[in-house]
Amino acid sequence: MVQRVSTVAFEGIEARAVDVQVQVAPGLPAFNIVGLPDKAVSEARERVRAALIASGLALPARRITVNLAPADLPKEGSHYDLPIALGLMAAIGAIPHDALSGFSVLGELGLDGSIAAVAGVLPAAIGANARDEGLICPASCGAEAAWASPDIQIVAASSLIQIANHFKGTQVLSRPRPRIHEPQGTLLDLRDIKGQESAKRALEIAAAGGHHLLMIGSPGSGKSMLAARLPSILPPLSPAELLEVSTIASVAGEIDGGALTARRPFRAPHHSASMAALAGGGMRAKPGEISLAHNGVLFLDELPEFDPRVLDSLRQPLENGEIAVSRANHRVTYPARFMLVAAMNPCRCGHAYEPGYACKRGRLDRCTADYQTRISGPLMDRIDLRIEVPAVTASDLILPPPSEGSAEVAARVAVARERQLARYAAAGLPNIRTNAEAPAAMLEEVAQPDAQGLKLLRDAAESMRLSARGYHRVLRVARTLADLDGADKIGRLHLAEALSYRALAEDLRRAA
Repeated sequence: MVQRVSTVAFEGIEARAVDVQVQVAPGLPAFNIVGLPDKAVSEARERVRAALIASGLALPARRITVNLAPADLPKEGSHYDLPIALGLMAAIGAIPHDALSGFSVLGELGLDGSIAAVAGVLPAAIGANARDEGLICPASCGAEAAWASPDIQIVAASSLIQIANHFKGTQVLSRPRPRIHEPQGTLLDLRDIKGQESAKRALEIAAAGGHHLLMIGSPGSGKSMLAARLPSILPPLSPAELLEVSTIASVAGEIDGGALTARRPFRAPHHSASMAALAGGGMRAKPGEISLAHNGVLFLDELPEFDPRVLDSLRQPLENGEIAVSRANHRVTYPARFMLVAAMNPCRCGHAYEPGYACKRGRLDRCTADYQTRISGPLMDRIDLRIEVPAVTASDLILPPPSEGSAEVAARVAVARERQLARYAAAGLPNIRTNAEAPAAMLEEVAQPDAQGLKLLRDAAESMRLSARGYHRVLRVARTLADLDGADKIGRLHLAEALSYRALAEDLRRAA
């Protein structure tokens, strides 16, 4: 007789059903696992054997074969331990044969029979709910699985003995409840930054429309401080966004204690990060920093210090909102709709914009051009807002703190985002949440300027030699400025301000 247990294999954030088939047959004692298992799955037989012995069960002296179907799908990870062990327990009569029907199972076993947390419980629960199945998972992941649906049956146990007692009726495990991670401490506030009013304005525009932002300025001018305070003015995640973000974090194993967080992600990788770390990849094609920043912020400090090939890998995600990681044996796609916020010095010395500065490396314009050309033109063309952050003077630092902080700015950002959400929902595009995501065809309807604005845009497009992408990105920024002002129509002032954020990049490109 073959005992069957349902589990999953992960392809990106998708959980594909896997049938664990356990057979205990006469023959020489052996324990074999087949079906393209990796090293972690092959080692499961030792963990399963020790866990069953610790739970008071002994494997029979017979030939045990475990098949993971479909056999041509690679199986990776330690979450196959629990389904294999429960399949064996059902095969030898330790639990009822039909107890596992209608359940999807995943979990890692300890040698003492305990069940440890594994990555990917949330997408596994969502997949099980779509197949009208329940879920058996580690107790530490129960709260995470409960977010999949209020109706899904969940058995979250901390040991094999608890699962056996649950199915025998001697110990009933209650259904876990979903939990939200309570943030520790307070968020950083824009009130901490003195001066830099133009930079704060650009930060507000970027937050309101989901636009990409590049800050160029001398060391110590406050670029990193501004970026660190961006999450304090962003609206909290909606329920749909919360599930998207948490599913990626679950696959990456970054959910702590099964509790989800409503804060938008803020990822700040070091400039030595590899392409696999940033874009995703590795042997198991795990999500990278750009996917972990989905629906949040990716902050790249010292932008020119990143490997140029790593930076150019961002070009496709910035346009499409997803990243495809291709390997020899499989191809996975991860969501990657993020706000790119980058900071850089104007040159290697860092003081090129300071009045009267003489560069020791030679001509100042040559030093600046050599440093800034590390960023490719196509990547620069995808950044909506480019601002210069001047050095902070002593007179700015002795001023009292500004009266307006993150709370006031966040309120204006929330109103602007609500306008955008309502506009695109009325147009039949509920998945479009910000102006930065709006397709080019939609901009002709929602971002049509008035007569004076159209003339300004036509003249500026010719003088600044805007590309088609640059033209549409100016319209998106102008639409966000109109939303912040509560205007239905884009005016000349909105376009003029949007073009001013583009002018810096055009000057840099010509200087290079």
